Amino acid sequence: MQTWNGVIRAGLLLMAGTCVAADWPRWQGPEGTRISRESGLLQAWPEGGPKSVWTATGVGTGYGSMAVAGNRVYLQGARGEESLLFALNRADGTKVWETVLGPVARKMRSERGAGPRATPTVDGDRVYALTESGDLAAVRADGKVLWKRNILKEFEGAQLMWLVSESPVIDGPDVVVCPGGPGAGMVKLDKMTGKTVWAAKELNEMAAYSSITVANINGVRTYLTFMASAGVGVRASDGKLMFRYEAAANRTANVATPIYDNGRVFFASAYGTGGGLLELTAAEGAVTAKEVYFTREMKNHHGGMVLVDGYLYGFNDAILVCMEFATGKVMWRDRSVGKGSVTYADGRLYLQGENNIVGLAEATAEGYREKGRFEIPDKGLPSWAHPVISNGRLYVRNQDAVMVYDIQPGRK
Repeated sequence: MQTWNGVIRAGLLLMAGTCVAADWPRWQGPEGTRISRESGLLQAWPEGGPKSVWTATGVGTGYGSMAVAGNRVYLQGARGEESLLFALNRADGTKVWETVLGPVARKMRSERGAGPRATPTVDGDRVYALTESGDLAAVRADGKVLWKRNILKEFEGAQLMWLVSESPVIDGPDVVVCPGGPGAGMVKLDKMTGKTVWAAKELNEMAAYSSITVANINGVRTYLTFMASAGVGVRASDGKLMFRYEAAANRTANVATPIYDNGRVFFASAYGTGGGLLELTAAEGAVTAKEVYFTREMKNHHGGMVLVDGYLYGFNDAILVCMEFATGKVMWRDRSVGKGSVTYADGRLYLQGENNIVGLAEATAEGYREKGRFEIPDKGLPSWAHPVISNGRLYVRNQDAVMVYDIQPGRK
């Protein structure tokens, strides 16, 4: 039986295509940092933007980004009364399969649109997805649902004003998410079975819209995330709450994924708040946090931030800012493409503005140097999905459409 299971698993991996270095298999990329390690990409775009490779439509409404792994592109979308997971052919964008994960959430703030907000996570021959209604599912590479749990119902979490937006994190044998329930602000589940490994009993507060960053702090594996009223650090081994940081949290929507680097973590939010850098210290199996500085110059809403060579790039409300990570010193500010999101590859910042403009700029502390921009179709809602870079291609989503561009020079 074990041999036959192994054959099935191998076959599914071949169908999906095994992950390679250029894949973008999860929220914020292979390392969870918004950084692609690819090189040899276009350093400037021609007028009108890079060459279009393909466009796929009919993938449902929603704001979630894409996971690109093997020969598949995975993303979530809502259609009618269903919240779905889609698999597209990476070569041409044709739909390979779609799987219903659960019902569409009732709109809490209807003017911002319905549908999923999260990005799927690819792990081996499985895809893990969390819907806007709280349905967490493990899905096989052929689209079959292997297990599913509704984290809001089972852990007594409350639906958020702008719906569940977290992307699930795989950590070794487990999947980690934040239901925001009493004694279950964060939970760890066995990724193969869905069974509960632990619930963070001391973390008694609602979830926010952020996703988890995994950090090893002097041997203490730690989950860093934003909850409704604080940035937190939770011990990976048992769910113990180790620290809370309230200064960077607002009471409306904490969205940006924390930035971790070499024993320091940066939390930031918008709505007039800002960001703070914490120095993290591990002793006797626990982590404590001390504020290094607080700044009003990085009121980052939902577009995220990227750390490159000691400088943090992100939108302070609608202004793109380059800031020295260690000190909070602002190096430059620019209106760029307007309020949006940022991704990095090969010395360049890839910027997607909420008003349907995609831009390219140098990642340098010397000043804002734009290297091209183009427009994408207006879908009537903000273009909030974050761009993805994989195997010399730029993936851009706007609601029910995915657009792919060739950013590798000389490829035919």
